[in-house]
Amino acid sequence: MVLDKNTAKKTAELLLQINAIKLDPENPFIWASGWKSPIYCDNRIILSYPPIRNFVREEMAKQVETLYGKPDIIAGVATGAIGIGALVADYLGLPFIYVRPEPKSHGRQNQIEGLLEQGQSVVVIEDLISTGKSSLNAVDALAAAGANIKGMLAIFTYGFDVATKNFEKKELELHTLSDYAHLIAQASETGYIKEEQMTTLLEWRKDPSQWNQ
Repeated sequence: MVLDKNTAKKTAELLLQINAIKLDPENPFIWASGWKSPIYCDNRIILSYPPIRNFVREEMAKQVETLYGKPDIIAGVATGAIGIGALVADYLGLPFIYVRPEPKSHGRQNQIEGLLEQGQSVVVIEDLISTGKSSLNAVDALAAAGANIKGMLAIFTYGFDVATKNFEKKELELHTLSDYAHLIAQASETGYIKEEQMTTLLEWRKDPSQWNQ
């Protein structure tokens, strides 16, 4: 769920501006899942642009406080949200931890890096939500370690039905700075995409797993 429409519009504008989100319906990208997609999102590039990085950091920090007050800890999901999660934690003056996809195979075999104590309240930071599977895997690891998880805040979501259902099953609140609807509206408004490309992007969004098979 987008909390602020103006922030959603501005975030979409900035992501397009720095090519963190690329739209190319004629030459689809191949995701790790095998899905073909006319869109590819890499929010890590935000870290290379200080003014945009600061905007995202401050907007996320403000929304954390608005939604949850001040949690005990900010947790980032590895690897994409480690950087932005640490920046949000720093802005709020809070401790930071991050969660690996799975425990390390050597050393202390940690899945959670940093100090987390039983019962501490945690807000999880993500860079991108697709199906939500990897994000919720991190939530499971935090819950198993005794964290009190307040919710999750991400930069961007595709808004897939499968993600909505996955979060509902976990009874976990998800908010994002921007989403697919605001992105497409912004891309159309600024002439970033043509009308026929808009049709393709909307068709893909309906059934991404079967699109362009």
